[in-house]
Amino acid sequence: MNTCIITGNLGTDPESFFSEGGTQIVSFPIAFRSTKNKTDNWVKITCFNKTAELAEAHLHKGARVGITGMLDQDRWENSEGESRSALKLIANSIEFIKTDGRGFEDKDDTPF
Repeated sequence: MNTCIITGNLGTDPESFFSEGGTQIVSFPIAFRSTKNKTDNWVKITCFNKTAELAEAHLHKGARVGITGMLDQDRWENSEGESRSALKLIANSIEFIKTDGRGFEDKDDTPF
């Protein structure tokens, strides 16, 4: 079983695009604090379909969210031919966490 839950803040506004097959894809980085060494860590979140629609409509830079999903690893070669990789989280669900003056902003009256 591959399930991961991360709570953090969006580092940028979500970026939305569509696959060649017409599937909506939204991605954004979130930062979360390591309890061990007190440093910020970043992971890219990727959302599809309805989850992507909700992320695009309701999230913005700085929003605090809880993401449940599946870890995946991107692999590529950089311009020098060196192998690179990065973890990403394929979101199954997003919990919108309301904070005092920061975080989730309800852009309409959609109940969650």
